[in-house]
Amino acid sequence: MAKSLEMIFVTGEGKSSTISVDNPKEPVNVEQVKQAMQQIITQNVFTTSSGDFASIKGARVVERNIEDMKVL
Repeated sequence: MAKSLEMIFVTGEGKSSTISVDNPKEPVNVEQVKQAMQQIITQNVFTTSSGDFASIKGARVVERNIEDMKVL
């Protein structure tokens, strides 16, 4: 099962922008995620076509089941 941590931000223009981290350290600590997201905003680490990250919208852990199929 593949897991990823998605951190969702609101940009300066009010749009959503997501950063995805594959295989996050388990168990995911909500307070650490929140602190990391706030640091990303404060230090202006990323910019998008819809502006800099302005606030935290949310975060989630996504699990995917991948099953390869032999078709050849």
